[in-house]
Amino acid sequence: MTSVGRYLREQREAKGMSREEVSRSTRVPVSSVERIENDQFDELPGEVFVRGFLKSYARAVGVPQEEVLARYTASRRVAWVTPLPLSTASKPARGQRFGVAIAFVLLLILFTLALSIVLKPRGDDMPQELSYPVTAIPSLRVT
Repeated sequence: MTSVGRYLREQREAKGMSREEVSRSTRVPVSSVERIENDQFDELPGEVFVRGFLKSYARAVGVPQEEVLARYTASRRVAWVTPLPLSTASKPARGQRFGVAIAFVLLLILFTLALSIVLKPRGDDMPQELSYPVTAIPSLRVT
């Protein structure tokens, strides 16, 4: 089975079209048409654009779009996946849990300290009028 780029190039040449004609009819840049024909899909924009370019190219040369997309999908099936080891991915190490507990306790202590500083009554910061007893100010006597 020939690659999708070679297949499209053969179809274009069979129709007697140049790359520029394909570019004009599909509105795909000539450089992208060349990359498609050379199977350099990694040098094209995202996957959605590649599929759109391939559909447009297939329409321009008169071949079924589904066949072109099937060839493309078959050529891109290889996935580079590295599995994680199960022992480290399943649960955190005991030392990590202990460190998180210590950090939580320290943050709780710091929060309590900050709260006590903010809510501490300040006798020196009161205005003089408020620091006198109520009975010492003649206008504030309760009768």
